[in-house]
Amino acid sequence: MSRSARRDLAMLLVGLLAGAGAAYTFSDRAAPVGGSQAAEDSHAEKAGGGHGDSHGEGAVELDDAKLSAAGIGLETAGPGTLRQTLRLNGLVQTNQEAVVQVTPRFPGIVREIRKRIGDTVQKGDVLAVIESNQSLTSYDLKAAIAGTVVDRQVALGEYASDQKPSFVVADLSTLWVDLSVYRRDFARVRVGDAVAIDPDDGAPPIIGKVSYVSPIGSADTQSALARVVIPNDGLRLRPGLFASGTITLAEQPVDLAVRLSALQSIEGRTVVFVRNGDAFEPRDVETGARDGAFAEVVFGLMPGDVYAAKNSFVVKAELAKGSASHEH
Repeated sequence: MSRSARRDLAMLLVGLLAGAGAAYTFSDRAAPVGGSQAAEDSHAEKAGGGHGDSHGEGAVELDDAKLSAAGIGLETAGPGTLRQTLRLNGLVQTNQEAVVQVTPRFPGIVREIRKRIGDTVQKGDVLAVIESNQSLTSYDLKAAIAGTVVDRQVALGEYASDQKPSFVVADLSTLWVDLSVYRRDFARVRVGDAVAIDPDDGAPPIIGKVSYVSPIGSADTQSALARVVIPNDGLRLRPGLFASGTITLAEQPVDLAVRLSALQSIEGRTVVFVRNGDAFEPRDVETGARDGAFAEVVFGLMPGDVYAAKNSFVVKAELAKGSASHEH
C-alpha cells in the first residue's frame, strides 16, 4: 500500500471514531432529560393523590336521605327584600272589647250549672239556672255573646249575688298583644303600623296592626304600651303568654339574597354551599347589605342556585372531615 493510501485510510478511521464519540455524547446527554420528565410526571401523580376525577375535591356528597337526617334545609337564591325592623317584647291579653261579665239579674240560689270553664258557647246559651230570692221562681242566666267561658264564680247550691259576675265569657277569635316600647323608640311606633307577632310555635308569624299607643309611661318598666290587635285562628295564642312583635320600619329590594344561616367561613373566605346533583360545593361569595334574616349577594351566586340554607354548618363539618382524610 502506498504512503498516500495509508494516509487516506488513517483519516477515514479518525473520522469514524469522531462520529461515534459525538453520537455517544448526544445520547448520554439526552437520556437524563427523558428520565427527569418521567420523574416529574411520577411526582405530580403522587402529589395529586392518584385522583383522576376532580369533582370530589372541595365537594361533599349528600343525598336526600342524608339531608333529611341532618336537618339540612334547601332554598333557591333569588331576589329578596331586606327589612329594617324593630323587635319588641310583650304579653298576650284577652280583647277586652270582646269580653262580657255575666251577672244575675236577681240574687238567688244556683239550681243548675250548664257550662263550665273552657266550654264554647253561643249567644243565648244557658250558663246556669238561678232561683230568685224575691219570687222564688227560677230563671236562666244566659251568655250575652258567643265565645269561651274563661271564668266562673258560682257553684251548684251557692248564693249568686246580683253585684258580682257569675261567669266571664270571652271571644278569643281576636286578642291583644301589649308590647313594651322604650323611650328611644317612641317616635318609631305609630298607630296603624303592621306588626308580625311570633307565637314561637314554629309556624309563620301572625300579622296585626297597632291599634293604640299609650301617652303615659310605666314607672316600673320605664316604657310605654303599644297594643296590637291580632286574629287568633285555631287559638294559636292564649292570654297570659309572652310574645314578641316585629315592626318593619324600612324595606330595600335586592337582586339576589340568601339566608344568613347559609353563610359559612372557610380559611377566612365567606362561602355558600351550592348543590350540584348530590354534591355541595363551597362557592365564594361577596355580600352587601344585611338584615336580621337575609344577606345581599353581589358576587358569587346566580339566581336559581339551590343552596344549603338551614344547618349549613353540617356541610362545612363534612367538608372538613373529607379534607382531613385526604391529608392522610
